[in-house]
Amino acid sequence: MRRRTPVFALFFLAPLVGEFFLGDFALNLLPLIIVFAPMYGGAAVLIREVARRTGRGWPTMIMLGLAYGVLEEGLVTQSLVNKDYLDQHLLDPGYIPALGTAAPWVIFVATLHMVWSISVPIALVEQGSSRRTEPWLGRLGVTVAAVLMLAGGFAMWNSTRTDPSLSHGFLESPKQALVITAVALVLIVVAFLLPRPAGGRPGAVPSPWVVFATGIAGGAIFMSVTMSWLPTWAGVTAMLVAIAGTFTLVGVWSRRAAWGPWHRYAIVAGALLTYSWHTFFMHSATGLLDLASHIVYALAALGILWYVARRMRAMTPAHPAELEAVG
Repeated sequence: MRRRTPVFALFFLAPLVGEFFLGDFALNLLPLIIVFAPMYGGAAVLIREVARRTGRGWPTMIMLGLAYGVLEEGLVTQSLVNKDYLDQHLLDPGYIPALGTAAPWVIFVATLHMVWSISVPIALVEQGSSRRTEPWLGRLGVTVAAVLMLAGGFAMWNSTRTDPSLSHGFLESPKQALVITAVALVLIVVAFLLPRPAGGRPGAVPSPWVVFATGIAGGAIFMSVTMSWLPTWAGVTAMLVAIAGTFTLVGVWSRRAAWGPWHRYAIVAGALLTYSWHTFFMHSATGLLDLASHIVYALAALGILWYVARRMRAMTPAHPAELEAVG
């Protein structure tokens, strides 16, 4: 059971970060994590295990996280094509009639899942594990994760479909479902065509503090789309600049021999804390419970980062040569 601790941690951390740290649910709704865990946690575990078992790394996991985001929002909640989802009018800004969806919402929500629902939880648990790149499950465990993801996704789809306050009776057409599935399948294929990890190249990398600042800056630019003062297509541009800029910099740095565990920690810390500050702006504290929830979730994020850093210090060898090997 102790060897499975990272699996259980990832299983519950994925929905905790993906839904609760964003500020979607107050503290009194925290038991809903049991409802979200099969879909979110099952997907995060499955993506991580498939990537590590096939000798692949972060490019593959990130692309699979994007495919997951497309499937969840396209087939499960159907927010990508339902104009009345949650009564939020999410598709009004930047709606493209020919596509039946809105570019700002597609980019925003797919990135939320790719980065925060999948990649951040995986990175946090891996950084705190002594078996960071090793598989944590056998074939049976991977199968169980896949079944949980599918069962959780079906339960969420059925709940959304039957709850008038969520879907308003909307059900996407077979053509829409087919197109969304095809897009997700293309992303999955691309994920396994991406090159395998190839670090060790010469070149300098900035300090972990600079990497952390890069994560914070990229998150701030990306999240600026939710601020009302930004015009719709300026927001789209901001999101694309943030995504392309952050991923390019980290992609270049991470291929160099000097890139190490504290650089990986720094970028995931910047991403996690982006959620922590942004929740105070995305969901206004209209009552004491809302404000208390935002504060508690932010403190929980800091606590998780502290714990992971503590684990890393305990595992990091003191000798420079060994430290380089860990990276």
